[in-house]
Amino acid sequence: MDKSDITLERMRTFVRVAERGNLSAVARELGSGQSTVTRHLRELEEAVGASLLSRTTRRVALTEEGGRYYEQCIHILRLVEQAADGVRNTHEALSGTVRLSCTAALGVQHIARLIFAFQESHPGINVDLSLTDERIDLVKEGVDIALRLGPLADSSMKQHHLAESTRLLVAAPGYLDLRGRPIKPTDLATHNVIRMSNVAGSETITLDGPDGSHEAVSVGGDLRVDHGLAAREAFKSGRGIGAAHRWLVDDLLATGELEVLLPDHSLPTTPLNMLMVPERARVGRVRLMIDYLVEEIRRLPGMS
Repeated sequence: MDKSDITLERMRTFVRVAERGNLSAVARELGSGQSTVTRHLRELEEAVGASLLSRTTRRVALTEEGGRYYEQCIHILRLVEQAADGVRNTHEALSGTVRLSCTAALGVQHIARLIFAFQESHPGINVDLSLTDERIDLVKEGVDIALRLGPLADSSMKQHHLAESTRLLVAAPGYLDLRGRPIKPTDLATHNVIRMSNVAGSETITLDGPDGSHEAVSVGGDLRVDHGLAAREAFKSGRGIGAAHRWLVDDLLATGELEVLLPDHSLPTTPLNMLMVPERARVGRVRLMIDYLVEEIRRLPGMS
């Protein structure tokens, strides 16, 4: 086997195995059998004349030579994709897949609908939408863009602050008729409060008053959830009071199914950020999706 056997297909397989560290996961991702992935790796190693990966029963890792070769492969594959995008004359001609990860509740309530509209205008672009509240490794998971609520840790990923998400205290009229409407922040301590188990500090509600004051109230209740859509259903069903992003409940406020509590007070906003793999952000179809989301997300309820 000679250097003519170093194909882009084998390079791509090698890169994904290096990033994911698992042959079966890459086989599923590429829609091929594990034997095909193994063959591509063997043929590539024979062609370059070096061992690129160290295999154990539990994990696959790069050798020293493999690490150097991986960086070169990334550069080559990036140039190939950018060259392909460069010869297309119009955005409408763009094709391929954009992989997007999004906070789950926001994805269900709004982002999925935005993606549908995007594809109507760009039918040649496929979208792989993954909904999760977990922090993921974009490179390892093969994701181009991630939308995340909350502060971000330092990252090698390119970051863009999209908006501040307004939060409100809400409850169903039926619950409030039964338990009474809070008049001041300290009244919250006597109510059943729906709390988020995956959000730090949800046992305390901090409110800013109209006079610039800050008040932190310890709260409790009989229900904790780890998903925004579950909290939405709990509010709607009259299970208690809670803090909700405006985009999560705006429709229920419009129909009167929920009420805003203590409207002269405000909750701290939550940042919504976009994370991008720097190299992928320059690919035409990914850039198109980024620009579209930046514009459309700012139109959502409570985004400022």
